[in-house]
Amino acid sequence: MSAESTSTIAAPVAEKKDTALTIHGDTRIDSYYWMNDRNDPKVLAYLNAENAYLDTLMAPAAQLRKKLYEEMRGRIMETDASVPYLKDGYYYYTRYVEGKEYPIYCRKKGSLEAKEEITLNVNEMAAGHDYYQVGGMAVSPDGQWLAFGVDTVSRRQYTIRVKNLQTGEILPDAILNTTGGAAWASDNKTFFYTGKDPVTLRADRIGRHVVGTEVAKDKEIFHEKDETYNTFAYRSKSGQFIFIASESTLSSEYRILDASKPMNDARVFYPRQHDMLYDVDHQDQHFYIRTNYEAKNFRLMECPLDKTNIRDWKEVIPHRADVLLEGQELFRDHMVLSERKNGLTQLRVINTHTHKEHYLHFDEPAYVASVSINPEFDTKTLRYVYTSMTTPNSTYDYDMDAKTNELKKRQEVLGGYDPKNYVTERVYATAGDGVKVPISIVYKKGFEKDGKRPLLLYGYGSYGHSIDPGFSSGRLSLLDRGFAYAIAHIRGGEEMGRQWYEDGKLFKKKNTFTDFIDCAEFLVAQKYTDSAHLYAMGGSAGGLLIGAVVNMRPKLWNGVIAAVPFVDVVTTMLDESIPLTTGEFDEWGNPKKKDYYDYMKSYSPYDNVVAQDYPNMLVLTGLHDSQVQYWEPAKWVAKLRALKTDKHLLLFKTDMEAGHGGASGRFKPLEDVALQYAFLLGLEGK
Repeated sequence: MSAESTSTIAAPVAEKKDTALTIHGDTRIDSYYWMNDRNDPKVLAYLNAENAYLDTLMAPAAQLRKKLYEEMRGRIMETDASVPYLKDGYYYYTRYVEGKEYPIYCRKKGSLEAKEEITLNVNEMAAGHDYYQVGGMAVSPDGQWLAFGVDTVSRRQYTIRVKNLQTGEILPDAILNTTGGAAWASDNKTFFYTGKDPVTLRADRIGRHVVGTEVAKDKEIFHEKDETYNTFAYRSKSGQFIFIASESTLSSEYRILDASKPMNDARVFYPRQHDMLYDVDHQDQHFYIRTNYEAKNFRLMECPLDKTNIRDWKEVIPHRADVLLEGQELFRDHMVLSERKNGLTQLRVINTHTHKEHYLHFDEPAYVASVSINPEFDTKTLRYVYTSMTTPNSTYDYDMDAKTNELKKRQEVLGGYDPKNYVTERVYATAGDGVKVPISIVYKKGFEKDGKRPLLLYGYGSYGHSIDPGFSSGRLSLLDRGFAYAIAHIRGGEEMGRQWYEDGKLFKKKNTFTDFIDCAEFLVAQKYTDSAHLYAMGGSAGGLLIGAVVNMRPKLWNGVIAAVPFVDVVTTMLDESIPLTTGEFDEWGNPKKKDYYDYMKSYSPYDNVVAQDYPNMLVLTGLHDSQVQYWEPAKWVAKLRALKTDKHLLLFKTDMEAGHGGASGRFKPLEDVALQYAFLLGLEGK
């Protein structure tokens, strides 16, 4: 795998068919617009040719890929089980058996010593399918019925089925084209589900189904007409209410329904208001509302059950300029707040009767602490998960009164993993405008900061989604071969608060890209690496990041990996028939408005490919991707091949059976990771 091989083996050449795309008096010529038909034999032929080209050039790394796969799989405890949690009298858990790709969902009634009941064995269900995903499992309150969603294509269009857990029978009920989730009413026979638009895949309606009745007779109880919103339904932890939420990027609206009266109409909790987000939960005689109303980093409010107008909201937790309130978990006598300060997660426990409070304490410089599954309302035990870049995922039960911790399970890493052999750091790069950008780093002891070591820098920076420094057993295969791994917590995420997100979107989107470049240059200046050994990776909106930075600073990187990359920003955002487009105007802007069009066009990776040298590149996509359509990376690669002036590697793989999340199953996704790592290690001559 080398530059020499690219000059002796012919790369695929995509046919050019110029399409003129004109708006605002500006015309873009798209030579590869024709690729947006996944049923066109010419498109499939091109994708297969690219796959064959990758296979040919990566053939010398076949043994390394096999070794990496076996190494990563070998660290996984194949026969394993999750920590059981109690809900409605049953202990639920998930287990895996050696050699099998999929989970087995189980429960025991009343005691962990009771007989095991298998609710779903996904290994049996997935037989004969190239892709199989179960999602949205929901058991009726009496424990008799299980509603679950199945996706066999990887378009995130789930068919909901219902299983009688007493008899094992799966009913003929099949609700097509849903999100997979279900919210049960208290009568143990009625549930609410979310349907999708068949073209845009927008979650746009809530249906009501009664077990044993024809799906054709289901009633649509809510339809979200605004194309910038998505809707979903869920049951409150207290079990007393069904909430129907409508959310866009910048505003939300909730409807509430008494769970014991599922045939009633839902009432609006508080009408949607531009630039106002809120969510709702229930405890005893109050609703609790987390909102950014006059509170950029969110605050917590409460109101009586019968008075939900904003004038009746009373502040419980005030806004803080330096702390982002991310969520709350309600118990009968306690409230647990998930907060973020200085980029790190915190858990704050409050006794709602005595109002005494305390924080859980964590020692490492970079870590992740998050509330886990806590379905029981009447308990003093909080289940939470802790991890860091050196500490495997750890599940704890915490007594909120006694302030005692019990480690229930720590992810076992086979092969003798010792966290003391690895080092994690938290450092800060200074962006061009003076802002301090956090970077989380991990490497194996002995890593020398001499400016000649390989380092992989990962970034995302969109939607207010924070990339936290968690553990990966697979990543050890890079660290043990001398790599450092770093996460750039760039603007566009929410690591440093809501303003951090707002400073990386719309007309400030370029901050995301320049932050990433500034982080890379900082790591070079601090001699973690140099441009000859620096690599970058991102996926989805993080793939947009990679596409932008290779246009802006192509010589800063020796190689990059762009997974399911959102690179054809302008064309996609102009096409409202494409999944997700309308709901994302508040993130990227609407290019039908000229100022947004001009700004978007100035950074869109596909529109800014020019005749210059690019780094070595590996691009990955899935034919059935519902989030970023496969043709975006396909067109991008074709244009790069036509214009780039270097002889560096440009490899493109399309998974013909998968979508945005890659292959299904427990081990098959490791094949893609092995490919990525082999690509990086090959460039390092390892």
